[in-house]
Amino acid sequence: MRFRALFPLLSVTAVAACVAPPRQAPTAPVPPPVTISPPPPPAPAPDWRDRPYAAGDWRHIVDATRPAARYQGADGTVLFALNCDRPTRTISVAVPGPAAMPSPPAGVLTIRTTSSTRILPTRLLPAPAAATPPMIVATLPATDPLFDAMAFSRGRFGVERSGQPPLTLPAWAEIGRLIDDCRG
Repeated sequence: MRFRALFPLLSVTAVAACVAPPRQAPTAPVPPPVTISPPPPPAPAPDWRDRPYAAGDWRHIVDATRPAARYQGADGTVLFALNCDRPTRTISVAVPGPAAMPSPPAGVLTIRTTSSTRILPTRLLPAPAAATPPMIVATLPATDPLFDAMAFSRGRFGVERSGQPPLTLPAWAEIGRLIDDCRG
């Protein structure tokens, strides 16, 4: 009996549960998050050991007092030279200078080998002839370990000079010959 008294209340509750909830107004779509990608990393600086060799070939010049090893381009232009002065037992490292020398005309040469890196102070030698450029020169004792490092560098060594493209040169036997000639 009590159940009958509760029946109308339960039926209203059951009907109320069947009624759909009120509709909500549609919401605007959420825009996708804006992603800002970081800038690409800078290109790695080329390692001197990965640069191609400068086009050219080594020449060993035999001379009683001034032997030399020169790296020359296909047109015969000297790109790099090691010049021995036997009386003083010194070796000059030389590269062509620019046509118009900056002020001051001296600068530095950086020599990179697999075992060392050296920065050499330089001086300017005027051109010996009108057709040749002035040379930027650094002079060291023939016994300087830099020359051994150049001769025994793993296949190549690098030469960098202010305002000029870097050179990557093969470490061929001509370098060792010149060192022996100058020390001997």
